[in-house]
Amino acid sequence: MPEIADLIQMLALLLVVGACAGVVAGLLGVGGGIVLVPAFFYALGHLGYTGGQLMQVCVATSLATIVFTSVRSVQAHHAKGAVDVAMLRSFAPMVVLGALVGTAIATQVSSRALQGVFGILAGLAGLYMAFGRENWRLGDDLPAQPARAGIAGALGLASAMMGIGGGTFGVPLMTLYGYPIHRAVATASGLGVIIAVPAMLGFLALPVADAPPFTLGAVNLPAFAAVIVTTYITTPWGAALAHRMNPAPLKRAFAVFLVLVALNMLRKALGL
Repeated sequence: MPEIADLIQMLALLLVVGACAGVVAGLLGVGGGIVLVPAFFYALGHLGYTGGQLMQVCVATSLATIVFTSVRSVQAHHAKGAVDVAMLRSFAPMVVLGALVGTAIATQVSSRALQGVFGILAGLAGLYMAFGRENWRLGDDLPAQPARAGIAGALGLASAMMGIGGGTFGVPLMTLYGYPIHRAVATASGLGVIIAVPAMLGFLALPVADAPPFTLGAVNLPAFAAVIVTTYITTPWGAALAHRMNPAPLKRAFAVFLVLVALNMLRKALGL
């Protein structure tokens, strides 16, 4: 049984992580997972939890939080009629399949390999955030089948392996095919649910040796609880700040930060 002092220190650090993730998500409109996974990784590592499947714990715990935050978000967006339900229905089967395949791969590879995957994909997301332009287009509508199925499967697979929802890749994808940004963000919240639910269930079945205390499967319950509580409080703070200031320079700064985090993940994955 872990010492009470260790649990208090762990919970305190995780509360700070959740609070920061909520503010960043509300301020910049980025998905919480892209912040939470590296934050969990460094926080739990700092506390001495460095088991061979630490990255799996971080990814799984992030997905568990996304299940709840995405449901809340998609309900709010759907009430305003902003969610493209037809698009979600057409994407759902292959997104779920991709998420299950991504989870199966993630449970079998090493923590170091998963760090490498996160580093590469997060780096690409950061570069797009820094240099992408609103007028970039690949077409006027999402491609027809079977290309649509391939895109949906790849989206589910990559997101499940990274522990993120639908926003990081889904929003750029939809805007590149002509979706207005608000409709893309709203619909991506629905993608988050479709990705996170099957992926989380898969990770719950993964036994993890040397996991942090109170870890169910690969989901760490204290981290999950801390993030759910704090992001619920702090995400509106970030959203309120976004209306009072220009978020564009902050978004560029976050993109640089994300690229640096990605490079550090890659460094660790390579054992440097």
